[in-house]
Amino acid sequence: MADYREAPLATRPKTLDPAEYFNLSLNQRRAEEERAGLRAQLKRQYQMQLNNPHRKELIEDPALTRWVYARTNPYNHFRATKKTSLLCGLFGVVPLFVLYYVLKTDRDKKEEQIKAGTYDRKFKLAY
Repeated sequence: MADYREAPLATRPKTLDPAEYFNLSLNQRRAEEERAGLRAQLKRQYQMQLNNPHRKELIEDPALTRWVYARTNPYNHFRATKKTSLLCGLFGVVPLFVLYYVLKTDRDKKEEQIKAGTYDRKFKLAY
């Protein structure tokens, strides 16, 4: 931990902050130990199910099931926020206007050159 140098544009991770790392209260340490114990129990239960040689059914992981359901039904869980509205505008509406502007100005420029007789057509329609 003594060799750690902070990056100029990033903050120090909480796990390396001495004030957070060493000065934990008894309640915080107890809560972390309880969470670690619960994670260890769940991991052991999953490993026991996974490595059971007599297993005939699929292993059901509730977190994975919830994640897959949310991924397959995104519109049921969508919430319009400022960020999603901005992204919709940037990636959905703005490109249409930019494409329209580019194509329209190119066509107008080409028409002006054709009317003035300065446009060199690569494929002539009549000789």
